[in-house]
Amino acid sequence: MAKQFTLGKNERLKSRKLIEQLFSEGKSFVIHPFKVFYLLDTSGGEKYPALQFGVGAGTKNFKKAVDRNRIKRITREAYRLQKLSLQKKVEVKRVVLNVFFIYITRALPVYNDVYIKVNLIFDRLNKIVDEIK
Repeated sequence: MAKQFTLGKNERLKSRKLIEQLFSEGKSFVIHPFKVFYLLDTSGGEKYPALQFGVGAGTKNFKKAVDRNRIKRITREAYRLQKLSLQKKVEVKRVVLNVFFIYITRALPVYNDVYIKVNLIFDRLNKIVDEIK
């Protein structure tokens, strides 16, 4: 059985250097309740996986770590289940895509709403990747 619906260690955006580069040089858009930062590297570097992902929720809106962790857990799950089409497209185009979602609303999310919003985000990212080359 192929492990296609996984979110492994190498697919997570953890490098401080890459995250700083993403926020300083990358572009962003908002699909409520997320602000999405992305950075496309068209050089096709083999150093990193083709698609890396990170998620965050601010302490300003959610004082309790339990709430922040729940938001991140729900978002990662929705991402994990829907990433396959974007991942294949990025690999075919031979680009590296780093994506970071920031949850910006003050209300705790419901999984179904997050799933729908992540789908909209993927549609937008697919269009962005399609415009390359």
